[in-house]
This record gives sequence, C-alpha cells and structure tokens, in this order.
Amino acid sequence: MTTTLTTHVTALREAGRLAEPGPFADTVLGHLELALPDTALTVALADGLTLAYAHPAVTRVGPVGTSGEDAALHVSGTLPRVPYGATSTVLVLTQGPGGPVLFPVETGRTTVTVVRGTNLAGEPRDTLHLHDYAVAAADVHPLAPAELAEAELRAALARAALIAGAAERCVELTVQHTTTRVQFGRPLSRFQAVKQEEARLIEECALVRAAVDAAARGLSPVAVAAAKAQASASVAEIARIAHQLHGAIGFTELSELRLATTRLWSWRDEDGDETYWGARLGREALAADDVWALLAG
Repeated sequence: MTTTLTTHVTALREAGRLAEPGPFADTVLGHLELALPDTALTVALADGLTLAYAHPAVTRVGPVGTSGEDAALHVSGTLPRVPYGATSTVLVLTQGPGGPVLFPVETGRTTVTVVRGTNLAGEPRDTLHLHDYAVAAADVHPLAPAELAEAELRAALARAALIAGAAERCVELTVQHTTTRVQFGRPLSRFQAVKQEEARLIEECALVRAAVDAAARGLSPVAVAAAKAQASASVAEIARIAHQLHGAIGFTELSELRLATTRLWSWRDEDGDETYWGARLGREALAADDVWALLAG
C-alpha cells in the first residue's frame, strides 16, 4: 500500500503544480478491492444523508427497518460541493443503516437534482440533492469502519498533496519573476527585503512538502492530520508572499500565479481545513500514553 500511495501522492503533487483538473478518485479508493466503472469518477464522503432499507425485513428483534431483506437502499439528502459532480459518477461513502457503505449516484436520474457551482479557481463543485434515490442491492458495497476511516485520510492527504504542488508552482513563478524583473537598475532578487520574503516562501513550501511526504509513507491519523493542517495553514502565507513579490500583475487573468493561488485558497478548506485537522491532531495527542513518542514516530 505504501509504494502505491507514495506514487499517487507524487502524481497529485505534480497535478497541483501544473493546475491539472480532475477529482482523482483512484487515490481515495485505492485501498478498496472494488471493480470500479470505466467512467469519470468522483468521491463524496457524506455524513448528512438519510438511508433506509428499500425492503425492510420483519423480525421479532428490534423495530422494523433495522435490517433488510437485501442491501437495497433509499437515500435522501444533500451532497454539497462535489468535485465534478455533474459530469461524473459519484461514489458516495457514508454510514448506512447497517454500517458503512459505498454506492454510486448517477446524476441523470430523475430523483437527483444537480445545482452546478465552482470554487474560487473555477473548478466544478456541484451540489446534488437526492430525493428518495433508489440504490439496487448489487450496487451497495459494505465497508468496514476502518475502510471508511482510511478513505477520509486518503482524501485529506490527496488534497494536501495538491496544495504542496501548487505551493511549489508559486515558488517557481516568484523566483522567475524576481530574477527577471528589473527595478532601479537591478533585478528584484538583488534586494535584501525580497530575498528575505523569498526565503520565507521557500520555507513554507518545504514545510508542506515534508509533512505530505511523511504522511504518504505511513498514512497514520496523526501524520495525515499534521499534513493537512500544515498545508491549509501555510496557504495564507504562501499566497501572500507570492502576490506581494509579483505586485498587481499577479492578480491578472493572464498571470500563471492566479491559477496556483486561487486553487490554494479553494483547496485550503476542502477535505477539512486546518482547524478541523488541528482538532483531530489534538485528540490523538490527548488519547496517547506518550505524546512525544506519538509525534516523533
């Protein structure tokens, strides 16, 4: 698993650097032994849906609806801001009436209402409203709780890897700009204040990459929480310095920097922001017998 995940993270970092579009569902679901459809796929980790058995079983133990004659489901609720949700098959991972499940949602069905949207970078983020959406028993895939938990970790790590790649692009573009832009008879990079800010930019980028690489090697809750918290927290400083050193030109439609920083600002909040993952990291530390061993490991 480690080698495959490391390869995925490397590819995602490059995709983030090049501002390549895509939901990258294979990274999130790489640990599951599933025969995935050969179509465009995206993943939605949902916690606000109402799921019920389509064919409730009548038993003498417990109320009606606690078990089903088969795995078929009826689903209602909202899947907010799904990446490429309107143009992909959406694979939903959530808690079902009998435990965690995965099932596909086809947006062309009449029981699905799609509201198209975008994030700040213009990437599709579509909201899907499910109205008593029927899922056939053959399409419901039971998951172990650990598999659902790992999917959340993989989604956060994938987003952190994309942020790391976009951060690297900010460094590349900023160094190129300050080296070639001449003010008062010399390149901007020759000014001490510019050198100091560039050093801070490179430092923040290195922090994100180191945290992401460490999480890719182990995929522990602590490592992923640290990686996503660091990646999201560093966005503000990386974008600030890059735009400050570019000046007004960095905000124009023709500037490549805009492609990187608008994605950074968007991805910062997706799959859990620094507050969410910082709290997760804190809970892991409080539950540990030896905090230093937890962090050092």
